[in-house]
Amino acid sequence: GEARGPPPKPSFSLTKTPLVCHGHTRPIVDINYSQPTPDGIFLASASKDGQPQLRDGRTGDWIGTFQGHKGAVWSCTLNESAFVAATGSADFTARVWDATSGDELCVLPHKHIVRTTAFERGMTGHRLLTGGAEKVVRVFDLNRGDGGGG
Repeated sequence: GEARGPPPKPSFSLTKTPLVCHGHTRPIVDINYSQPTPDGIFLASASKDGQPQLRDGRTGDWIGTFQGHKGAVWSCTLNESAFVAATGSADFTARVWDATSGDELCVLPHKHIVRTTAFERGMTGHRLLTGGAEKVVRVFDLNRGDGGGG
């Protein structure tokens, strides 16, 4: 075989001092960047404090908190446009939020803890996946008035 050289260096630079974002009062269990948008990049975080947060992805500055869960929040994610957020919680619900206003758009009841949420890829994605202690994946069609996945 032909000898290979060292692996290529990453094309990004590493900083020695990370950006630190304070605000949660309990352990953080999930964190996600949004896709790049005309308004920037956003950061969504879920925590056992039950207060999922939205931040500016470049500066770490706090933008808002999605309020309404009654237990630990295990998942917080943004759709590709970053206009809609979804959270999964120990309160047996997944919730969908208007990420620009913080308003709750719908509550999706489950029979047990919701540990993970994911949006369909694509700017027009309207389906939300949830999973958790029920041991099933649910696919909600958010274009349907009833959530369409119960």
